[in-house]
Amino acid sequence: MKISEQWLRQWVNPDNTSEQLAEQLTMAGLEIDDRYAVARAFTGVVVGEVMSVEQHPDADKLRVTQVNIGDAEPLQIVCGAPNVTVGMKVPVATVGAVLPSDDKQGFKIKKSKLRGVASNGMLCGASEIDLVDSIDGLLELPEDAPIGTDIRSYLGLDNQILDISITPNRGDCFSVRGIAREISVLNDLPMQMPEIADNVVDTDSGKTPAVTVTAVEACPRYLLQSISHIDRSIDTPKWMQDALVQSGLRSHNFLVDVTNYVLMELGQPLHAFDADTIVGDIVVRLAQPKESLTLLNEQTITLTGDELVIADDKGILALAGIMGGQRSSVTDSTSNIVLESAFFNPLAIAARARRFGLHTDASQRFERGVDFELPALALARARDLITGVTAGQAGLIVNVENQEQLPARAPITLPITKVRDVIGIDIEPTVMVRILTQLGFAVEQQADALICTPPSYRFDMSIREDLIEEIARIYGYDNIPSVLPHLQVSMDYDDTADLTHEMKLALVDNGYMEAISFSFSDAKLEALLDDKALGEVLALANPISSDLAVMRRTLLSSLLPCVQYNLNRQQPRVRFFETGLSFVGQSISELVQTPSIALVAVGDIWDEQAYQNRALDFYDLKHDIEQLLPAQIDNTRIRYERSALSFLHPGQSAKLYIDDVYVGWLGQLHPNTAKQLDLPATWVAQLSLAPLLTLTREQHTISTPSKFPQVRRDIAILVDSEISLQTLESTIRTAAGSMLTDLWLFDVYQGDKVPAGQRSLAFALIWQDRLQTLSDEAVKTATDKVVQALAEQHAVQLRDS
Repeated sequence: MKISEQWLRQWVNPDNTSEQLAEQLTMAGLEIDDRYAVARAFTGVVVGEVMSVEQHPDADKLRVTQVNIGDAEPLQIVCGAPNVTVGMKVPVATVGAVLPSDDKQGFKIKKSKLRGVASNGMLCGASEIDLVDSIDGLLELPEDAPIGTDIRSYLGLDNQILDISITPNRGDCFSVRGIAREISVLNDLPMQMPEIADNVVDTDSGKTPAVTVTAVEACPRYLLQSISHIDRSIDTPKWMQDALVQSGLRSHNFLVDVTNYVLMELGQPLHAFDADTIVGDIVVRLAQPKESLTLLNEQTITLTGDELVIADDKGILALAGIMGGQRSSVTDSTSNIVLESAFFNPLAIAARARRFGLHTDASQRFERGVDFELPALALARARDLITGVTAGQAGLIVNVENQEQLPARAPITLPITKVRDVIGIDIEPTVMVRILTQLGFAVEQQADALICTPPSYRFDMSIREDLIEEIARIYGYDNIPSVLPHLQVSMDYDDTADLTHEMKLALVDNGYMEAISFSFSDAKLEALLDDKALGEVLALANPISSDLAVMRRTLLSSLLPCVQYNLNRQQPRVRFFETGLSFVGQSISELVQTPSIALVAVGDIWDEQAYQNRALDFYDLKHDIEQLLPAQIDNTRIRYERSALSFLHPGQSAKLYIDDVYVGWLGQLHPNTAKQLDLPATWVAQLSLAPLLTLTREQHTISTPSKFPQVRRDIAILVDSEISLQTLESTIRTAAGSMLTDLWLFDVYQGDKVPAGQRSLAFALIWQDRLQTLSDEAVKTATDKVVQALAEQHAVQLRDS
């Protein structure tokens, strides 16, 4: 927001330079993005009066003038401006003057001859002194401009423009009044409000329309006043034009300029309707779906039904708080107006302007929150300016409001000790009271706390930390000493990141690449991966896109689209993994977030090779999963069970347990699911990181190998095909006891020599005693015990050959 320093100083004038004022505002949280003079630097230009104008003897478009600049002798200056006349006051660049130009050195005025006639200076238009040209020709100065006065001083061209960055929470500072209020508090100075005359007539004669507000929650306060018989021959006063232009606004016509001036001065958006175009009464309501409105910028919009509008009996007049309509717009010939000043709920305005590609000064303020006590003051100020300049006749004010729907200013309790805890220094309670009172808070001081009620213009005040921030910034951040904090450093090291990184490296060594994706997923993909065991899906209230509308319950929701993307780009062999959170639960309060690691693999076991290749299978995936486990883990602690997840192949999937703790699942994506995703045979897995990290952190003891020899015995058994290898191994280990140091399956056979429904399994059993050499008899006894346990528990038969 751009504000003229001169305008600010009319409200409050501290004994600070422009630079000091800018620094003060920045340190108070109102950062100055830029600061510059109204016009670029130039010298040697004064106010002059044209004494005579004669035709140039050798040029039809040139005039020879005599100009009085207060010296003994007038200056002869040749001029080509079409509007030069006798008696006009103009800026005169004297010989030696340096005018602004794109060249850093400027444009220097010298004595010259134009078509043989001497010229001792230059008469200037607005652009020559770095102002905006409004006419083609010389800049006409007021008749009372003092001759010989430096033009920079007379026009206030050294006035500084402050470009202030207003944060979204400080809607109260989008005006001269708001910034002046900050300056007055920072410098402990009173603020000078402009005097406002009461120019309301006793009778209205029905000129101000009746008002009905049906959307009371969106518009709890609405004021309307008619002003008639406005003399439109009067132009906008120069002081008002200068204030608007220096604030970055264009001057339109007097009535529009007044509403813009009050907007910049007080921060209250106003709107003027042409009273002669209003049909019947005014209604403040929500739009009907598919209603249309042609705006002031000639854009026609179609409304959806949740927009707040101002309407009459004929239709919509304005999009409330954003922009007026063309039908009721004020033109140069409008002499009767109805002036609107209202408080609109920020939620009723927010996002509506962006919906239609609009960004207006009014919507910018209403979206952040405008002082709900300000409409009456702003209306009075605008009425006073209009009637004071044009002698218009003001009618009665129609005021419709609903007190229950106006914002409530709840008191905030601030413990005095809390201020020190947060800021770090002791500030006297009396200083706190003074600061908060000057900021507009109603403060009640108690023994150990301040009860503070925020003013109507501070929508950002709701908790005690907000009050502490106000105290700190007004007290001055520079006045708070820098003190190193006292930290109690814990030497406990969280190795989670390191251990997770080691797992990632293990997967990279096996040909996987890490993927990093959103935690959001497509609801359609979540439906394909639906299973009661995964839990409920959490839908996002405001998704960034339709294909990222829910939180992922499994990391597969993120990895499978990556696989699709690569397969579509001729990458037949894909290996991805990702670490992150999975989310289960239908509401935030029920949400369970689980740190996990997931894998997905498609294609052959190796890249294309000269020797024989093969497709990836379950045991390859199982090998990759076991690379995540510590090398020294005892295999007896690992257990696999058949998985029942609906999106996995029922015969090619398993659940992984470690020490009977469920860790995760692995297997082939169900062919039906893969087909719907247009994927080939796809192998997937997901494990919870917590049990893996716990396992990795275990302290493992190192024992000396036994010096006594090992003894191997092989057994071949016939067993029912439905009995899992995991179950048989568990039975063997339990029956064998501590002398069995290792075992493995080395042969599986199903064929003509094996009865139907059975299979032949061959196990290698490794026996060893740490204290002595085992005898054949001891080994035979232990082996027979194993065979007996298998026979009793699983009805196995020992094969002789």
